[in-house]
Amino acid sequence: MWWGYLPTVSESGSTECLFCKIVSGDIPATVVHRTERVVAFRDIDPKAPTHILVIPTAHLADAAEVATHDPALLGELVAVAADLAAADGISGSGYRLVLNTGRDGGQTVFHAHVHLLGGRPMGWPPG
Repeated sequence: MWWGYLPTVSESGSTECLFCKIVSGDIPATVVHRTERVVAFRDIDPKAPTHILVIPTAHLADAAEVATHDPALLGELVAVAADLAAADGISGSGYRLVLNTGRDGGQTVFHAHVHLLGGRPMGWPPG
């Protein structure tokens, strides 16, 4: 993956978390949205013309952990993704939201995140 040159991301939420470092500003990113609870930035290895990652500022390992600890935050992540889809001009044609959970689910960074993908037709099934 694109972050292979960076320190290993820990499933335990150690200080080596890539996304925590983006939230703190230690690693640069093209941030398109920031609130106290949510940060969104453009993926540096996009899989579609619009590929934005929407993440909680708090370190939560995956979507299941967000749902357990702060269910309203999961709704915030989706609402921010919808707003960003509209801002990027893809809400009318459609877009995909992806939340990978666990290694077998395709998760490679163990900090919860929503992929916002759009700007081209999406195939089914994914992966």
